[in-house]
Amino acid sequence: MVNIVKILFLKKKHIYYFLFLLIIIILFSFIFYKPISFAFELTTNSNINDNFKEKIASLDKGTEKIAYLTFDDGPTKKATPKILDILKEKNIKATFFVIGKYVKNHPDIIKREYEEGHYIANHGYDHNNAKLYASPESFINEIKSTDLEIGKAIGIDNYCSHIFRFPNGYMSPNNKVKKKEALKLLYDMDYTFIDWNCLNNDSIRKYTKSQLLNNLKKSSKNKGTLIVLMHDTTDVNDSSSILKESISYLQSQGYEFRNFYDLVANRDGEF
Repeated sequence: MVNIVKILFLKKKHIYYFLFLLIIIILFSFIFYKPISFAFELTTNSNINDNFKEKIASLDKGTEKIAYLTFDDGPTKKATPKILDILKEKNIKATFFVIGKYVKNHPDIIKREYEEGHYIANHGYDHNNAKLYASPESFINEIKSTDLEIGKAIGIDNYCSHIFRFPNGYMSPNNKVKKKEALKLLYDMDYTFIDWNCLNNDSIRKYTKSQLLNNLKKSSKNKGTLIVLMHDTTDVNDSSSILKESISYLQSQGYEFRNFYDLVANRDGEF
């Protein structure tokens, strides 16, 4: 009987030791925990090559049914978190073309975008063409200031997205001469640019949800690879309100979703 009590006591003691060690492990996990990111570091040292630039330049001419969801003009508190929730639910990675001054105001949202595997690309600091094209120095400053704010938000000192989207798009006739001059500046900074070939017109005027979806359907008709333009703002329309339906429609048409990380040749700093 005494032996049985001893055995039980020892077993109980071992259980206490085990629980104590488990608690220590859990505490250390919380102290040193760093969220796992499905993205990877892009920096000024991640030199892009001509192959990467060609991939970006010819993306809208692709025949494969691939859709790249892109969101401009954020982050905003009203729209971006809702969009991120939907993308997480659907397990889709998108690309966000962010504005520097809003990144500064909402670094937590940018951090979430990055940690959930979305590509954080550059859309200038102010979204103000008068400032952007005031001089070559002003253009360079808009790009670098935005990268700086992104880097602060995600913890990468020399962050560089390497992809820029011109406010209103490069295809827009506005500031055409200035844009051509800006291209050389972009290439000198190891940047390329991209527009879009599909959109729901959410920034043009007020539409109903069904109209936004119909705009997307018309814009995507008879196309292969899609670069889809939407906005993570609520200035005119709220694309988060129609995002699930938009994703379902494109999936029903046989589209697979990717983001611009998938165009990176490898993940060791070489494009």
